[in-house]
Amino acid sequence: MAILIIIVFVIGYAAIALEHPLKIDKAASALVTGMVCWAIYVFSLSGAGHDISHIIEHGADGNGGLYHHMFDIANILFFLMGAMTIVELVDAHEGFAVITDRIKTKNITKLLWIICILTFFFSAALDNLTTTIVMISLLRKLIKDQKTRWMFVGMVVIAANAGGAWSPIGDVTTTMLWIKGQLPDVPNIVVDLILPSMVALLVPLSVLSFTFKGEVERPAKKQENADHYLNPTTSSERITVFILGLAGLVFVPFFKTITHLPPFMGMMLSLGVIWTVTEIMHKGKNKADKETLSVVSVLQKIDVASVLFFLGILMAVAALQEFGHLKTAAMALDSAFGGDIFSINIVIGLLSSIVDNVPLVAAAQGMYNISPAGDFAANGHFWELLAYCAGTGGSALIIGSAAGVAAMGLEKIDFMWYLKKISWLAIIGYFAGAAVYYVLYL
Repeated sequence: MAILIIIVFVIGYAAIALEHPLKIDKAASALVTGMVCWAIYVFSLSGAGHDISHIIEHGADGNGGLYHHMFDIANILFFLMGAMTIVELVDAHEGFAVITDRIKTKNITKLLWIICILTFFFSAALDNLTTTIVMISLLRKLIKDQKTRWMFVGMVVIAANAGGAWSPIGDVTTTMLWIKGQLPDVPNIVVDLILPSMVALLVPLSVLSFTFKGEVERPAKKQENADHYLNPTTSSERITVFILGLAGLVFVPFFKTITHLPPFMGMMLSLGVIWTVTEIMHKGKNKADKETLSVVSVLQKIDVASVLFFLGILMAVAALQEFGHLKTAAMALDSAFGGDIFSINIVIGLLSSIVDNVPLVAAAQGMYNISPAGDFAANGHFWELLAYCAGTGGSALIIGSAAGVAAMGLEKIDFMWYLKKISWLAIIGYFAGAAVYYVLYL
């Protein structure tokens, strides 16, 4: 059974990686993998004569179990659903136009810097996936030539992943480390990781600036037909919802720090407040005008498939953790690198460009316990470097991060084109940022 669960996990991962050739959504593959892994785990216990109900509740060692894992996973999923709803609501009100309408330059280098810096900080306040989608939508209005736009999109992926790494709400992996207690101190995360993350963007951005010259040609303006733009809002409504949405997302870490309640509760509080305000804002409008601006309508646009993907893959990793495979992997990494946390995290980061960083971080959380002191303590250097490496390492390949996958799908970017044009930039930025962290803290 121990070998069987690894085989199922590897096959499931292959199906996720080959989503497009197989034409099977990765969420379906993840769900099958997660549930089958737990079924194998239960069968292995029943064959050994264990009390299955007790194991499901408390785990084989009394410290885990399905219910324990489900609480952690549900915490992350509800957090993501709340954040996605708030961002979609801002988008439905054209709130992001508050920023994008002010970009006037056609100079390629200036525009590249503006877009990347905006992406970097947007990603920290929102999340890297949402920011990538928003910025691609903006770039389509600013750049007509496809290959030029692809270069911008490639840098947006790097900027979004770098920006998400230093914020507890910017990247799902940093969120996971924050929620599960490896990085509970939000100011500490920001202070220690913002400089390495910024270097991971500024190095490739500076290199590209020397060769990327000229002016962009803007496409002719046309009436938007996307759902989000069918009912234009007033300027005051855009600004109000944009400020409320941003403030609601930024409020979440403060809520957790003050109340010590799970972060998803702060996110749901923010959603409830924004929901109430928008209902009051549109109550005098006719049904047709306010329908697409309501939270009920926005909820239909939430990427539920992504939420189910996270559920499946996190469940699969939890099953491997219960089996003890993750501790075995941790010992192998420690043995291979002599316990050097820098080398271990560098490898994890590079692996995240091939394998999704969510299960890699989930696996690391299962492999290494939070120690009372030292590098593996809460807010320790191992966990900080893991947040950086897992967040930025995925930029090395376009399939290595949620931002990259979104860019690939929306812009139809070729895998090999990204490998030739963007990967080397992402890799030099990744190592430069890691080197900065090493010099500062290790």
